[in-house]
Amino acid sequence: MRYIRYAFWAVVGIGLISVAIANRGIVTLHLFPEAISDLLGLNHNISLPLFIVILMSVAVGLLIGFVWEWLREHKFRSEKNRTQKELKNTKREIRRMKGSQKEHKDEVLALLDETG
Repeated sequence: MRYIRYAFWAVVGIGLISVAIANRGIVTLHLFPEAISDLLGLNHNISLPLFIVILMSVAVGLLIGFVWEWLREHKFRSEKNRTQKELKNTKREIRRMKGSQKEHKDEVLALLDETG
């Protein structure tokens, strides 16, 4: 199984290296379109190799997906926590009720209940 994992990461690495080599050209990213940047007076831009832009966009997309899924599953996590709290309270109540029943029983029967 370990070799399959190594092979997978080797293929991913080779793929990333080939994307980087094929997309070495420099591109300029602008914060706003030219008409809006002229209107606002903000002309922020940055020049990067294309493969960095591709890889960063994939990383940002994954991050947005993870956050979206985490927010979507919030109701399931809260339901699980509520259910666990109810289960804990129920177990505590059962222990308390068994303890009060032992006070009214014979000592021998109480010991048999504990072992059985």
